[in-house]
Amino acid sequence: MDDPLNALFWRDEILQIMYWLRGEGLSERVGPQDLIPFLDASEDLVQECLDRLVDEGFATREDGLIPRYHLTEWGVKEGGRRFAEAFADLTRQAHGVCNNPNCSCQTLGPAACETQVPHSH
Repeated sequence: MDDPLNALFWRDEILQIMYWLRGEGLSERVGPQDLIPFLDASEDLVQECLDRLVDEGFATREDGLIPRYHLTEWGVKEGGRRFAEAFADLTRQAHGVCNNPNCSCQTLGPAACETQVPHSH
């Protein structure tokens, strides 16, 4: 992969998926075929990206008939960080959920809740 931005994109995507699969208890060790349903990528590209994760210290490779990849401690940390960043907007309170008539979001809009100290709604 010659494009550094493209390489970063795929690294982040694969780290997030591996982190999610691990966190959900679905799989701690994956092969390229395990990731393809979640990506719009060829098996060769996924394999190349997984090998790059190994080279960069995010994962280890277990050789066998089908190579399996496992996140290192650093890979878990970085995968979790990227996963949290990617889904941060989904974990915020939606506008309209706040029923506190004294909350500034009632007059200033939903962004006001995001900049305040949390309060009970």
